[in-house]
Amino acid sequence: MMFYIPQQYFQPILSFLLGTVILTPISTARAVNNPELAVGIVQRFGNPKLTQLTLAATSGDRLTVRFKGESGDLSFQVPTIQLTTRLQNLSSPQIVERVVLSSHRSFESAEASATAWQSRGILTDIGQPGNWEVWADRQTYHTPLLRRLLISSFPSNQTSMPTLKTEVIHQIPQITWTLNGQDYSQPQLSITSQKKLIQVRSVSDGRPDRWYAGEMRLQPNAYGTFTLVNQVPVETYLRGVVPHEIGPGAPQSAVETQAILARTYALRNLRRFAIDQYQLCADTQCQVYWGLNDNNNRVNRAIANTNGLVLTYNNQLIDAVYSSTTGGITAPFHDVWNGEERPYLKAIVDSVNNVWDLSKRSLANADNFRAFIEKRQGFNEVGWRTFRWQISVNLSKLNSDLRKYLQSKQSPLSKFRSIQRLTVAERSPSGRVLKLDVITDIGSMELIKDEILRAFEPPRSTLFYLDPIYGTDGLNGYSFVGGGLGHGVGLSQTGSYRLADLGWTPSRILNFYYPGTTLQPLNSSLIN
Repeated sequence: MMFYIPQQYFQPILSFLLGTVILTPISTARAVNNPELAVGIVQRFGNPKLTQLTLAATSGDRLTVRFKGESGDLSFQVPTIQLTTRLQNLSSPQIVERVVLSSHRSFESAEASATAWQSRGILTDIGQPGNWEVWADRQTYHTPLLRRLLISSFPSNQTSMPTLKTEVIHQIPQITWTLNGQDYSQPQLSITSQKKLIQVRSVSDGRPDRWYAGEMRLQPNAYGTFTLVNQVPVETYLRGVVPHEIGPGAPQSAVETQAILARTYALRNLRRFAIDQYQLCADTQCQVYWGLNDNNNRVNRAIANTNGLVLTYNNQLIDAVYSSTTGGITAPFHDVWNGEERPYLKAIVDSVNNVWDLSKRSLANADNFRAFIEKRQGFNEVGWRTFRWQISVNLSKLNSDLRKYLQSKQSPLSKFRSIQRLTVAERSPSGRVLKLDVITDIGSMELIKDEILRAFEPPRSTLFYLDPIYGTDGLNGYSFVGGGLGHGVGLSQTGSYRLADLGWTPSRILNFYYPGTTLQPLNSSLIN
């Protein structure tokens, strides 16, 4: 069947592609101790890999679907609704441009970059089309001339030059659905149910069917696709986060610790997706949130036991970052990301035993660091697969990784033929690689902090050293030898298992990983 789409419907979709759409603001919290969150559970609906979603109510319940029709607001009650996107040809090509001031692996460094640009008088947006990017504000630089004048104002000798990304759009994704035998197409709609429980099913990308509490809305985003947003109270949201972040086998005290951190993290990070008018994502760029399928009584009890408790420093929510495995030592914030230091995020040897005196044997020293990585006993994470690791990779793979990274940054060095040398140029006292020098046949570059993990796939963290691998024809690759999985800042989830098994309370575990912080009930002054 062919769908007739009236001309007047093109403009709302084109407007969000060009960054001019105005969306309804996120509703305010219903209760101080249980505020609602807006979580993007499907962020790129309408891309070629994700073109169909089915939403369903529970047995005996019905969905209420609301949207604007040609004659005004419409509302339907149905058991299910199937949303499909198809590419719609435009009558004439449209040009979409952005000034990309910088790009980053993490939101934390992107936010620090945005702050630096704003201090220079340049208004910014933070987007996530793939990696995190800092854009010149699209409302301010809204014409081709203004964008080009901005680009030309930067000195040509800057280490990292802003770029103008231009895309010619010939087609746009169009959402369609059928209700009571009639076809509809609108860029925004809301979906609720009486029991406030909705199943989301995605056929095209193989995601499992998942049940979500709360309400749903579908809205356009800044990347030419759509986002399915789940509006859900924070305490219910935690039921979809905690079991997936800490794992089903965690001791009860570790589960309660995770609940406190997940709550604190969510409420501290509501600004991440301001550009698209929702607050959090549902993957590891925020916290893994998979709805209510896998919640259980132990997790529910842990959330209830810690109801409303958050971790603070100087009466402000802390940046409650955590990682799977630290490799035996936590990293200060500034060892991994740019931005203001967090006094409560320090280098802490992840052990209840006196296995290493950091004040006497700094891990900035290469020999000390190798000796530290060789130690296998006495740490909280002993026995976990990612506590220590060694990954050998050939030069061809390293070249391929680096080339993709440089192409994403539109760097002229992307035309290199081969890496000639990798060297750890600077290491922090906690052992993290701060600078990695990369020498190629046409030039050199410096990879800083977690950009190393963006450029190269093999290392599981920045806690590593390098051993070159030689063959008869010269350099064949490198062996990455290190520990930990993830950024290593804040709590070690695997380390918390050990501490909980030792009988430590959540308060004691949190004080170990976040010294100087305070556990307190949520109140309006902390989130306003």
